[in-house]
Amino acid sequence: MALAENFTLLTDLYQLTMGQAYFREGRLGRATFSLFIRSYPLNRGYFVSAGLKDVIDYLQALSFDAEALDYLAAQKFFSAEYLHYLSSLKFTGDLWAIPEGRIFFADEPIVEITAPIVEAQLVETFVINQMHLQTLIATKAARCVHAAARRPLADFALRRAHGSDAGMKVARASFLAGFAGTSNVRAGQQYGIPLVGTMAHSFIMSFEHEVDAFRSYVAAFPNNAVLLIDTYDSAVGAQNAVIVAKEMASRGEKLIGVRIDSGDLAEQARIVRKIFDAANLPEVKIIGSGGLDEYDLAELSAADTPFDSYGVGTKMGTSADAPWSDMSYKLVAYEERATLKLSTGKASWPGPKQIYRSREGANKFAGDVIGTRDEELSAEKLLQEFVRGGEPVNNYPSLAESRKLFAEEFAALPESVKALRNPARYPVTFSEKLNELRERTTREVSDN
Repeated sequence: MALAENFTLLTDLYQLTMGQAYFREGRLGRATFSLFIRSYPLNRGYFVSAGLKDVIDYLQALSFDAEALDYLAAQKFFSAEYLHYLSSLKFTGDLWAIPEGRIFFADEPIVEITAPIVEAQLVETFVINQMHLQTLIATKAARCVHAAARRPLADFALRRAHGSDAGMKVARASFLAGFAGTSNVRAGQQYGIPLVGTMAHSFIMSFEHEVDAFRSYVAAFPNNAVLLIDTYDSAVGAQNAVIVAKEMASRGEKLIGVRIDSGDLAEQARIVRKIFDAANLPEVKIIGSGGLDEYDLAELSAADTPFDSYGVGTKMGTSADAPWSDMSYKLVAYEERATLKLSTGKASWPGPKQIYRSREGANKFAGDVIGTRDEELSAEKLLQEFVRGGEPVNNYPSLAESRKLFAEEFAALPESVKALRNPARYPVTFSEKLNELRERTTREVSDN
């Protein structure tokens, strides 16, 4: 889906002021910037690439319309000559990236953009904004899927997501990472994600008797009703659901399931399962929800709690335990000259790069090597060219294709790296050629 709105001004002021300084000096040569994450957030051992589709759509739409130029002129920062230059600016560069759905690791370049330096500099803020959120959410969602031990998960995060755009991206990123559906109707429409939903406590409370609320709901949805049974007491709610389920059976209908949203979920699920089994209703599913994250899901799975699926919302949709990462976008080359940053704790690696991944028995990941773009190592290359000269190189994969790719990637990730707490560190090294380039570039910079 192409961007419907012009996001060119969704950037930091200093991107535009640097642009004017570059322009004034005639410093308009081609530059390469590399996007990467320096270190792992708490208890993370891998990342899931997400957000690239929005970046590519943004680059395709990059332009300053009359309204944007008038606004910039009114700020009194910019010269008339520079604004005239911006009036015809389009993205004319190249983009190499790790495809969405692939797993990557700290220090590895996720995206590399090569373009005239004003273009490549201007897009930094948007690129980080999109890749940062969606990668965090896809990674969090992948952890939840793993912890749920094959029980389907639905995204319930929209109401507490950090804004409407974030809610949309959470639905997409979580589906990419293995969630089965979303409660977000707009995301269902735009991304083709299956819709999942039940009812709220308010519906139950609007009736004098809980059983009458259930009867009303199943009358409206005789083929796909899921009843929320914890408004007052989950055991009593389950018994009322049994009454309604048997009334439905007499009409040739079936109650799909019930949802428990509060209290001791494990204990309540066992009680409710016994009630339905005793009533000869083993087909009625039990759905758990209510502030769940991967740690809760892992505990429920380890205890073999009789939930059939879960709704996961706030903590996944905000990546609550790790809501940010140290994602950076750094200049690595300008006009064929390699560049790097030497700041303490923030040093970078020079030059355009490639990631080379080796595998071993059962196709499992064995280790990655970060090398220069032009090396030929005996391993799989992760970075692919998506944009050349401002134009898409190939058709972008569909969300379904990226979701399938993620499933294949995650199956190949060593179990020790998937651990929810204190995961093993996946081996990532730097090639001899890249190390030599870094040493040479460091000497050149140190001599300045």
